[in-house]
Amino acid sequence: MVFAKNWEDFEIAAESMYMANPQNCRYTMKYVHSKGHIVLKMTDNVKCIQYKAENMPDLKKIEKLSGNLMGHMASKE
Repeated sequence: MVFAKNWEDFEIAAESMYMANPQNCRYTMKYVHSKGHIVLKMTDNVKCIQYKAENMPDLKKIEKLSGNLMGHMASKE
């Protein structure tokens, strides 16, 4: 498992991973209350990339990424 160093790297890797293999991709989000951060994880059974969000502005970015992924999942393509 690899942690992305910044948000842009994670976002690009997550979307490209989903577009390459949508049937096997999984996207999870876990909130760790004791540490006060959210861990995002995208995997396709071969590769796995993670991102740890520790501040409030990242929540808007997470919401945008989740919306984009849901849009891809709901489209016919």
